[in-house]
Amino acid sequence: MTCERIQEKFSDYLTGDLDAGSRRRVQAHIAGCAACRADLEDLTMVWAKLGVLPEEQPGPGLRHRFYGLLEDYKNALPAAERPAGQAERARPSGSRREWFIFRRPAFAASFASLLLLAGLGAGWFLAGGRADAGRLTLLSREVQNMRQEVALALLDRSSAADRIMGIGYSASVDKPDGRTLEALFEALDRDPSPNVRLAAVDALYLFRNTPGVRESLVRSLGVQTYPLVQIALIDFLVDVREERAAEALKRLIEAGELTPEVKKRAEQGLQQII
Repeated sequence: MTCERIQEKFSDYLTGDLDAGSRRRVQAHIAGCAACRADLEDLTMVWAKLGVLPEEQPGPGLRHRFYGLLEDYKNALPAAERPAGQAERARPSGSRREWFIFRRPAFAASFASLLLLAGLGAGWFLAGGRADAGRLTLLSREVQNMRQEVALALLDRSSAADRIMGIGYSASVDKPDGRTLEALFEALDRDPSPNVRLAAVDALYLFRNTPGVRESLVRSLGVQTYPLVQIALIDFLVDVREERAAEALKRLIEAGELTPEVKKRAEQGLQQII
């Protein structure tokens, strides 16, 4: 294994996230490679210094305020689409070229769908606005369906950044269907990236009043192992005052497998729910 590949594993090696085989390979390599051994020692020293810094704890209202901002953004999304397009044009030329030459299939599909919908809208306008409210409703529904299809396509990709983007598309849907909600819960419970899981929690907050969502989140709390995701779920369930989460929090605390930060947040959350 090359030095570059070994160095990519240093962070996981220090956090204990490597499997036994990979850990042995790293140890064998640094035993015979002075340069990598020195790099690992330097990284270990940096991590040790970071570990003694005081940890800033966010206030209890931070996530509540964030959820409020997130929902405000969703409500303002149609009016914000033009600025978003302007922001897209402001990106570096490499990003623009990647969009317009359709290197990403999901983007190509969304762009083609938008062209189709724009054509339908132009046809209605040129016809003197004779389309009735039913046709406008159908057009709006097609936009929603297109967003869901793009979201599902992105959530199925191997890149965590693409999957987070897919979650963003799903959050812009007013009334997601069963497939979209199922994909969000799949991302929350099974995605290997904690960042994707956190994005799924925040997206599901927008659908907190959809039947079955809160109940599924309570079940999800029992399968989470990433501390940040556990805290996000606890904050979510406390914010919506989900009484069914009380038993799940009790089981979580009694299991004795939580980090001190998660245990403290679970205990505080339990007191707020009961």
